Amino acid sequence: MGVPEQLAARMSMAEQHEYLRAKFSRRTMIRSGAVTVGAVAGGAFVPGAAQAATRTTASTQTYQQTEKVDGALVAPFGRHLAWGNDPRTEITVSWQVPVAVKKPFIRIGATPWDLSRKIEAEVRTLYTPAGVGASGDHTQYYLHAKLSHLRPGRTYYYGVGHAGFDPAEAHLLGTLGTFTTAPAHKEPFTFTAFGDEGVGYHGLANNSLLLGQNPAFHLHAGDIAYADPSGAGKTADTGFDSRVWDQFLAQTESVAKSVPWMPAYGNHDMEAWYSPNGYGGEDARWNLPDNGPDPENLPGVYSFVYGNTAVISLDANDISFEIPANLGISGGTQTTWLEGQLKKFRASKDVDFVVIFFHHCAYCTSTAHASEGGVRQEWVPLFEKYTVDLVINGHNHQYERTDVIKAGKVTKKLPIGGTSYPETDGVVYVTAGAAGRSLYAFTAPQSYEGHENEVDSVASFINTKDGKVNETVTWSRVRYLDYSFLRVDVTPASRGRLATLTVRGIAETGEEVDRFTVARRVR
Repeated sequence: MGVPEQLAARMSMAEQHEYLRAKFSRRTMIRSGAVTVGAVAGGAFVPGAAQAATRTTASTQTYQQTEKVDGALVAPFGRHLAWGNDPRTEITVSWQVPVAVKKPFIRIGATPWDLSRKIEAEVRTLYTPAGVGASGDHTQYYLHAKLSHLRPGRTYYYGVGHAGFDPAEAHLLGTLGTFTTAPAHKEPFTFTAFGDEGVGYHGLANNSLLLGQNPAFHLHAGDIAYADPSGAGKTADTGFDSRVWDQFLAQTESVAKSVPWMPAYGNHDMEAWYSPNGYGGEDARWNLPDNGPDPENLPGVYSFVYGNTAVISLDANDISFEIPANLGISGGTQTTWLEGQLKKFRASKDVDFVVIFFHHCAYCTSTAHASEGGVRQEWVPLFEKYTVDLVINGHNHQYERTDVIKAGKVTKKLPIGGTSYPETDGVVYVTAGAAGRSLYAFTAPQSYEGHENEVDSVASFINTKDGKVNETVTWSRVRYLDYSFLRVDVTPASRGRLATLTVRGIAETGEEVDRFTVARRVR
């Protein structure tokens, strides 16, 4: 992104941000003709106190380009949904336009022919000047409409538009989308998950396949689009290109326009230009639940409950020894919040399962990143204390699943088709980082459904505060080295009976490569 390699290797995200802002100062950009009217007037997106300058409603925002482009010729794209704090009643619809438009809005209704409810959209502009990576002189326009007071378990139709482009008009009905809110009561449902997608054929293929699973929502375990290919500034970031996000959101629209797309943030999602924490760009693109410990500083940390399952998204950049650009950014508040959430959900009679997802792996034997010592140190003891049912990670570009683990040791072998009882056995960890980016490697032979190849131990390593430390592990149960994603089927049960999570690894070919069950007796 323009930070010299020798400096970036030693700089935190906040230091990189200050370096870039000083290098590409407003005076320099104006002198070089790199600033548009929107950027000078507050169009460059920054978090915190400056958000008021960039997060505006359609009625107050004006742009240099609005008089130059006929709104009828501008088609919205990149629609993506996200739950609010309560998936039964809240959802945000987000989208992009390629140029500035007047009076953007969303229409919503119970049928496609009754879209009488019209709501203004919030506009967030993101400006990237020439010289910041390979982005050129690029302004992106993100629009968000947060919907509340919806009815549980109801399917809604919606259309997004602006002056000159009204989705309620007959010739634009084909642009409508749908979403379905979470049910009011416990019902069976399916969700999907993966990490490390990027833009390309394999990501597109996995998207098409997971749409066929009819998921209630999708979890993205970080490293979303790879607009920053270097990953947290360990190299010069000269390949950073904000326009990759345009491609990514267009690629995922076929799924994300109807399936809430819930991301956690990985190391490639920290972009130093936009804000000191690296998440200013993400704040412009996503509108996620704001119930985490610090929504402005850690926007990817949140939780929600769908049916009988609580889902917690964490930001492992905060505790990563391997990639320390944001190490310690929360000052410990994220871990404190996590324990509070776990305690709350375990005390709730309405919650049977707790699923946690984040980027860096607690347990993985990849030859690339392997395991993150910060996760094992900070969070794994809490996962075990509160008997978390499933942990989903990305970061390593492959599929790997552990046996049942407690205190770093295998408490129960979990063969393909087996069942884990977390209240007594321990925790199962799945690395699902083969969504689309180039694949990594294992030191041990692959072992997956129909091709089992059990080994006594696997040579690997763990990233610690003192660097990489070799370790020999016995917990690696399933290893599959091709593109894939995770499908989880949730089946509630009546009191005294076993509710289940049936977890499947699905290859890009549609083949099942892993399957196991997590069972918990309902109180």
